[in-house]
Amino acid sequence: MDERQRRLLIGAEARSLGRGGIRAVARAAGVREGTVSLGVRELDSGEAPLGRVRRAGGGRKRLVDREPALRDALLALVEPDVRGDPMSPLRWTCKSTRKLADELTRQGYRIGPDTVGDLLREEGFSLQGNAKILEGKQHPDRDAQFSYLNDQARHHQDAGQPVISVDTKKKELVGPFKNHGREWEPKGQPVAVDTHDFPDRELGKAVPYGIYDIAADTGWVNVGTDHDTAAFAVESIRRWWNGAGHNAYPAADRLLITADAGGSNGYRTRTWKTELAQLATETGLAITVCHFPPGTAKWNRIEHRLFSHITMNWRGRPLTSHEVIVQSIAATTTRTGLAVHAELDTHRYPTGIQVTDAELAALPITRHRFHGDWNYTLHPQPPLEETKASDTTDQPPVRNPPPLTARCLRHPELTGTSDKQLSELIDTLVPEMELQREQTLRARRGRERLVAAGTGAKAKLTPADRILATVLHLRKLATMDLLGQLFGVTAMTISRASQEVRPLLEAHGHHVNASTARFRTPADIAAFLSPDLTQTKIKETG
Repeated sequence: MDERQRRLLIGAEARSLGRGGIRAVARAAGVREGTVSLGVRELDSGEAPLGRVRRAGGGRKRLVDREPALRDALLALVEPDVRGDPMSPLRWTCKSTRKLADELTRQGYRIGPDTVGDLLREEGFSLQGNAKILEGKQHPDRDAQFSYLNDQARHHQDAGQPVISVDTKKKELVGPFKNHGREWEPKGQPVAVDTHDFPDRELGKAVPYGIYDIAADTGWVNVGTDHDTAAFAVESIRRWWNGAGHNAYPAADRLLITADAGGSNGYRTRTWKTELAQLATETGLAITVCHFPPGTAKWNRIEHRLFSHITMNWRGRPLTSHEVIVQSIAATTTRTGLAVHAELDTHRYPTGIQVTDAELAALPITRHRFHGDWNYTLHPQPPLEETKASDTTDQPPVRNPPPLTARCLRHPELTGTSDKQLSELIDTLVPEMELQREQTLRARRGRERLVAAGTGAKAKLTPADRILATVLHLRKLATMDLLGQLFGVTAMTISRASQEVRPLLEAHGHHVNASTARFRTPADIAAFLSPDLTQTKIKETG
């Protein structure tokens, strides 16, 4: 019986005994006489014996009702960045309900972990992990690069040319080490692995470099045992072409590679370009590379179409040898028909190989008009013997791009504005630059000019050239070193000109939009403007 049913029972017994029954029943039941009297009154009221044990509002009050400040104190602990005390001992620790209860008890609130959990749920809190959704600062041309890359892939596939996605998978320790995941084993007999993940000196690490053929849905993985260098990356592509690509695309004369922005196949890696140029000459393919924008490596097709399936295939299995790794990769399949070939590459690929500016400038590379740093094509060159033999024939010589002139640097493709608008800008800023220069010289001398204006040493750059150099610099077309070569001065002179002109441009509200083209040498600029320069020269000579 509950409390109310018990009161009604002893109340009925006391009423049946008559006078003195309350005291007698209280002694017999071991309760207070007031409890027996309460039972008699409830029985006389005629209320049903079933229902609430206590009256509404009865019982012990909740701690949060007795301590109104408890809720705010708890929220201050779980929201330190908004309302918390930076000196709180829980500021840098895991906020479990037990630790929260201990801290609240230290502040004078006697509370247990379960009550803390109930209060947090009432306030809308729940146990949650981190959500990887923040991508950081996005490149302004990110979406445009994705569209350009997709267009290039579509054009190559429509023409029957190969399109591959390349990347290096996570390096794996070789040996009896723990591999995340689970697989079926006899109950109570898990596979024993080392407690520490120190690399084995003899086995080392495995470096899987993957090539995924997007159209054929096939993968090729070259498992290296040395360093993940650009030479290793290109060697993996070479092995794919010789082993599978050439047979799958016998009539191909072009190859499109989609790659990440960094790593061994990054767009800043000079060795990557030099090795690709050699591969283009060996295969006779014009190799086009389109890089994903920085910070978007997870969108690379190979990550979702190949690497993820390899990881699922060998989950929970210690990669005890290179043979286990190769066989596990080769056995990877999907319901949609993915086929993977894997082989071991034991060659050495040393690091620290340097490529000079001259070697880079000599590469047969064409940078695309849209983001030439991310999109470029390496052309095959004929062998040296063929080149010597062709010199003795009567074939017309190859036309080189016309040399750059001062007027070429004012081309709208470089400045982002028409020649008329650039001239108006120069006419507006030159007088202010001259006035600013005189004020600076007067402040430096501490007195007025003693000689006529225009005497003395001449500036290395005219005011118009300083404005033009600043515009090209703000367009992010080239480095200051390259701009210095174009204007015949040092990079420091270009930097000083930019510091002088930029405030004037901002004062006039003239905003210079960055270009998507990037150049490394004057030859790149000449090749970029080659069709326009040729037409201009014809008009001038005509």
